[in-house]
Amino acid sequence: MKSKQKGFSLIELLIVVAIILIIAAIAIPNLLRARISANEASAVASLRTMNTACISYNSDYGQYPPLQTSMGPANGGTPLYTEADLLDSVLGVAGAVKSGYTIAYLVSGSTPYSAYKINGDPVTQHQTGIRHFFTDQSAVLRANPTAVATVSDSPL
Repeated sequence: MKSKQKGFSLIELLIVVAIILIIAAIAIPNLLRARISANEASAVASLRTMNTACISYNSDYGQYPPLQTSMGPANGGTPLYTEADLLDSVLGVAGAVKSGYTIAYLVSGSTPYSAYKINGDPVTQHQTGIRHFFTDQSAVLRANPTAVATVSDSPL
């Protein structure tokens, strides 16, 4: 007597694997684009947060902060002009990296500082983000898809 074996044939398994690969080929690029969009939204929010912190610092100390770390956490003490406690420990450090973007603050002029600019650039172009962002004391956010954004780029 022959016993009848139950199970899937090799062809059936290969068809199922092919279907799974086709679905993955469709889904993965969409997931990567969604992650890039989320990173860009986070960068825009970070620049807006830093604009608000700069304006608060200016109203408290009569000038814009000399360094990005000047807006950082006060480490448990009373906020001072060197640690104004306006930003968290992620954004309140020089060359902060958040959600795949490097957020760089630069003050211009001399004391009292009357102007600043903030750039948000992707750590890895086309992987963590596509657009570069810029803002200054005007609080207008600008974007450039190909190069570091400047004051002459289109506003968002």
